[in-house]
Amino acid sequence: MTDENECEAGGEGGGEAGLESLHPTMQQSEKERGEFSIGELASEFDVTPRAIRFYEDHGLLAPRRAGQRRIYSPRDRTRLKLTLRGKRLGLTLSEIRELIDMYEPGRDQRPQLARFLAVLEAHKANLLQQRTDIEAQLSELHVFEKRIRKQLKRD
Repeated sequence: MTDENECEAGGEGGGEAGLESLHPTMQQSEKERGEFSIGELASEFDVTPRAIRFYEDHGLLAPRRAGQRRIYSPRDRTRLKLTLRGKRLGLTLSEIRELIDMYEPGRDQRPQLARFLAVLEAHKANLLQQRTDIEAQLSELHVFEKRIRKQLKRD
């Protein structure tokens, strides 16, 4: 993954790979902004505050506190964006956290990209197996449906 600065600038050197490449370049005003409330993030990403707290409970976000108020940094905002993109890809929260946590600025991104590829390949294999299982079940249902219709016509 990349940090919020590289994410917002479209990444550096690593090209269009990893979860960070899945989001568009952000506007300058967003990049310069230093903090966000839970309500602002919930509104921006069309999720509930409860969902954001859930991601926080799972170690994906780490806002600072001002009394009872959560204050999210640009880094938290980026991590939320990457979490939601990962969820859309069907990744688990632990897979998303592992991928996001692997990134360290200035380090070789190949290990992270290799892990990301492995996660995607495993997820794809799982989906393909599910599709095969569903097709087999549908075929079996079709056979039974045909038999039952045939019996109904005889009776």
